[in-house]
Amino acid sequence: MKTIIGRKIGMTQIFDEKGVVIPVTVIEAGPCSVVQVKTVETDGYNAVQLGFGEVKEHKVNKPETGHFKKANVKVMKHLREFKACPKCISEVKVGDEIKVDTFEVGDKVDIQGITKGKGFQGVIKRHGQHRGPMGHGSMYHRRPGSMGSTSTPGRVFKGKKLPGHMGVDKVTVQNLEVVKVDLDKNAILIKGSVPGNKGSILKIRKTVKSSK
Repeated sequence: MKTIIGRKIGMTQIFDEKGVVIPVTVIEAGPCSVVQVKTVETDGYNAVQLGFGEVKEHKVNKPETGHFKKANVKVMKHLREFKACPKCISEVKVGDEIKVDTFEVGDKVDIQGITKGKGFQGVIKRHGQHRGPMGHGSMYHRRPGSMGSTSTPGRVFKGKKLPGHMGVDKVTVQNLEVVKVDLDKNAILIKGSVPGNKGSILKIRKTVKSSK
């Protein structure tokens, strides 16, 4: 089962055999412990719950402490759940440790994270709209545009792109390539960028869609 939790370290670049520069994101991935295995019979669906980042016991509440003791694993700071097929469920059991070597160079992965927060932004930055004329008599430069007709329909339609809070959204980037796996440092290098700030927690799993 190719799933793991990671922490974004940052971006850098490496060179391939031909000397071509490849921009990569460095992710500290695992080791993760299997804390719970959910099945259709017990929970109504198939999933695997992983824990990442050891933490002192007094830093989690009593229900969480009991949850980890039941699984007989160390207390973890982060818990993430991955949906899985029945075959994948049969391959893992509670207490197993998943390390970065579950992935290989050339694998395609999907990475989910929380995007950077941008605060309150206008429609040009938030939605990529064009500005109005910048002449002195225009008086219409960065506003959102027409709100609709007058008496008919007499309201603003749902979904109208307006200014508002931007960022802090759950985003999944698909079909990213694994460029390098460092077993000694529990690090995985992914070609391109991934969502989130440095230090943010990411969910990494084998891609569900093929790019071919």
